[in-house]
Amino acid sequence: MSAEKAAKPKVSIIAAISKAYQDIFAEDPKVITLGEDLADPEGGGIAKITKGLSTSFGDDRVRSTPISEQAIMGAAIGASLAGYKPIAEIMLMNFTTVAMDMIVNHAAKLRFMSGGQTSVPIVIRTMTGLGYGSGGQHCDYLETWFAHTAGIKVCAASTPEDAYGLLRSAVEDPDPVIFIENLPTYHAPMAFELPDSSHRVPLGKAAIQREGSDVTLIAYARMAVEARAAAVQAAEQGVSVEVIDLRTIAPWDRETVLASARKTGRVLIAHEAVKEHGVGAEIAAVINEELFGALKKPVKRLGGAFSAVPYSKPLETAYAPDAARILAAIIELAK
Repeated sequence: MSAEKAAKPKVSIIAAISKAYQDIFAEDPKVITLGEDLADPEGGGIAKITKGLSTSFGDDRVRSTPISEQAIMGAAIGASLAGYKPIAEIMLMNFTTVAMDMIVNHAAKLRFMSGGQTSVPIVIRTMTGLGYGSGGQHCDYLETWFAHTAGIKVCAASTPEDAYGLLRSAVEDPDPVIFIENLPTYHAPMAFELPDSSHRVPLGKAAIQREGSDVTLIAYARMAVEARAAAVQAAEQGVSVEVIDLRTIAPWDRETVLASARKTGRVLIAHEAVKEHGVGAEIAAVINEELFGALKKPVKRLGGAFSAVPYSKPLETAYAPDAARILAAIIELAK
């Protein structure tokens, strides 16, 4: 991390998302939010992100719902068709499976099935991530399912600045956006400023978080945090790593990724989701199609094991990549 960023005040992703909510609600009366326990009488959400919001803007705009993901999504879609911009919270990403019909067959397809006359401007905030022994039904990264669905955008931030900017852009987008948050990075203080209300991160635009010349390292969400740490350690061993945080998974920034891969000739992709059939496979395939013959080594992927997320702490730790495993893969690629 640069000296400039190191000097910035430390804030959390929770603080950034909470500020985004406050700014969005103050600026646009058509924005509403709904989900389990979001209003102040119920505590302001499981992570307290919406704490204070219903007191400031009223219960009509901040709705605590029953435990029914289908109802949350159905109400959000209906409100969007009536001219509102709902932010629907599905508490954990695994619980999106309960509402897949609403998300995939309705939210994603209404623009297509209406001949472009109807849009569904909703944001689906959801949280996931291993590290707390929450077991297989609470920790999955399912971004590939949604990235595979035409009509949905998918994003995941690894810094407070990006969390703020992506949420602002997601709310302003005319189509459904899945906004993935990572539990282990929620409270971690990071040396980034809380942006002002004009800050936006364009959907579909990656960030080069560290420039390098030997290896291109592509990641997002918590793996981008691990990637940055691994790149620092690689530099100490004489390997220059370019770190790309996708930020948006669908659509992903092909131009930035291909330019970096062409420059370094060596590419490593890391994500917490299961490696098989994952986002890394799609990116690797495109790099191979576009840069065949220009790479110095085959594209390497790291991802979660092909299993449910284990409850056992040692097994959970072994399940997904971390900075140490990313570093080992970097050194192997650089040989």
